[in-house]
Amino acid sequence: MKLLLDTHILLWSLYGNDRISRDVWNMIADTSNDVYYSTASIWEITIKHMAKPEKMLISGTELAEKCNTVDFKMLAIADNHVKYLETLYRKAGAKPHNDPFDRIMIAQAKAEKMIFITHDSLMSDYEEACILSV
Repeated sequence: MKLLLDTHILLWSLYGNDRISRDVWNMIADTSNDVYYSTASIWEITIKHMAKPEKMLISGTELAEKCNTVDFKMLAIADNHVKYLETLYRKAGAKPHNDPFDRIMIAQAKAEKMIFITHDSLMSDYEEACILSV
């Protein structure tokens, strides 16, 4: 199985946050699964670190290096992923979801037939089989 970690799940998995359930830890640790992070996560962390380094202590460069040390695979954003943005469906009446980083990662997971693991409560309003909200 191919797993794509949302930015906060990525950070929690690398820096040992107890908000990750045992089931998710087991999925990440299972060597038969391929664990990916998106270029979008590096981009997001870089922006946050540059804006408020006192709140986002790690830079995008440091995050990418840490991902490489644990053998997570980088998933670059491709034209095909951008096209998949147009196929994403949210429930009628759902609260707006204005996070472009999350949306591109959902599109990447959908296009690449991955499981997108997230803790974001707004993700449950997407009717996409690729999303695993934990």
